[in-house]
Amino acid sequence: MLGISDYGSFCAAVLLFLALPGPGTFALLTSTGKGGFRAGASCMLGLIAGDQALLWMAVAGVAAVLATHPVAFKLVQYGGAAYLVWIGLKLILARDGAKSPIHIEPRHYAKQGFFITLLNPKAIVFYMAFFPLFINPTTHLGLPTFAAMAVTIALLTTVYCLTLCAFANAVSQKVKAHRRLSQWLQRLAGMCLVAFGVRLTTN
Repeated sequence: MLGISDYGSFCAAVLLFLALPGPGTFALLTSTGKGGFRAGASCMLGLIAGDQALLWMAVAGVAAVLATHPVAFKLVQYGGAAYLVWIGLKLILARDGAKSPIHIEPRHYAKQGFFITLLNPKAIVFYMAFFPLFINPTTHLGLPTFAAMAVTIALLTTVYCLTLCAFANAVSQKVKAHRRLSQWLQRLAGMCLVAFGVRLTTN
């Protein structure tokens, strides 16, 4: 589909990463807790804007490698798969109780969400590793392929974040009441990432 290798797996991987607790998730839950659904939705717009900014920065780097060094691009793909496996192993082996130091002030939820995402040093590294895994070097269309991937990520993020905002109170209570369940879900996500990394190296 538009030069995207295994579009279904691409969407599944995006949803998996959205479901993993991180700075964006904590910012969204905190904003919703302080200002209700509208505050959470406002924070979501900031998160998506920051996400798209980092995403296109990564696209510029990936596109340059793809255009000038096809062999190097293949190495980037394997490096990206290894990065997914590394993240997955970290989630599997992580100790319970790790928290993210996210601080949200009332008002300006969108601006805070934007900078929380933009100043996350791991995000652009993730995109640099993530995009090459799902690009077919022989059928990709350049900008239309990257645009399709960016739009897909934005749409999935919108649906997921609005759903999370709507059920923020219930979700936060369940996470607090079932910390052990949350830990096991994190380990399951880690195993899925390891599986993704291994599978994508065999395509």
